[in-house]
Amino acid sequence: MTKTATTKTAPKLPPTFYEKSAWALAIFTLFFVLQFHLLPALLSGLFVYELVHIITPFIARRFPTKKPSNRSKLWAVGILVIIIVSLLALAGAGLVAFFRSDAGSLTVLLAKMAQILEDSRKILPTWLLEHLPPDAITFKEQATTWLRTHADELQVVGKEAGRASAHVLIGMIIGGMLAIRDVVVIDNYKPFARALAERADMFGDAFKRVVFAQIRISAINTLFTATYLAVVLPLMGIHLPLVKTMIAITFVVGLIPVIGNLISNTMIVVVSLSQSLGVAIASLAYLVVIHKFEYFLNARIVGGQIRANAWELLIAMLCMEAAFGLVGIVAAPIYYAYIKSELRARGLV
Repeated sequence: MTKTATTKTAPKLPPTFYEKSAWALAIFTLFFVLQFHLLPALLSGLFVYELVHIITPFIARRFPTKKPSNRSKLWAVGILVIIIVSLLALAGAGLVAFFRSDAGSLTVLLAKMAQILEDSRKILPTWLLEHLPPDAITFKEQATTWLRTHADELQVVGKEAGRASAHVLIGMIIGGMLAIRDVVVIDNYKPFARALAERADMFGDAFKRVVFAQIRISAINTLFTATYLAVVLPLMGIHLPLVKTMIAITFVVGLIPVIGNLISNTMIVVVSLSQSLGVAIASLAYLVVIHKFEYFLNARIVGGQIRANAWELLIAMLCMEAAFGLVGIVAAPIYYAYIKSELRARGLV
């Protein structure tokens, strides 16, 4: 008599009181972060924390020891944290300075796009003109109205810029301090603390998988876009204005899944109209081809990391935008990845 072996997933134990309490506190914390505009601090702190943990193994090889509190390793990681925080702060300051300069001014770009749309009305089809502002002044007024309406959500606009920058810097410092602590401290957690630490580790892992994957995708997209704008078009004798600004914006908005591509594509196609309708169509075709490739890349990298389809992320982003505005779009992929990790850990999905 032959026995047929069957593989069954071991049933999950019911969640303990401590786990339920940790879930409740995690939900409250994530809501609190969005409600009180602390997302920049959270993301910057997680970015530094995860970056240090990625680089630390290379340092550990330089300082081999069996003692978890090795001072040499502590100093090495501490110096690494200072370097990372300093570089990120300088990069952020440089990006802000670039967008405020004449070469990268967003105001100049908006004004240029408005003028291009007005000058291109004679060559655009009627059905498209019905959806465009009638002139440059109207375009500027609509852009100003939109910015004024979303001023509370755009934390880098006006007086909120200093506050958001301070949050980012404080978040990076906290992330660095936690990273140093992890290098030299081994905790014996009590049950509730252990449950909280597990939630934090799961959220940090979701952040790492989504954000670092999206950075790679944005960098690849920016490389292809820069090649087209700065190499292909000039070789054909076509020189678009504000190329550096468009490349920088492509990378920044590319960090937002799906929505970022729509923003950068619209900007590039409109600016291409300054040359001719043919150039605009060629730019659109090139970008469509790039993003078809990027769609599969996105599905492979981000979707593979969190085991989610593009439509799942879009629904999450739509719901989060309706609830929290623009910050909700940024937070949606990370929050969704974390929720899915929790469900997967319980064997529910």
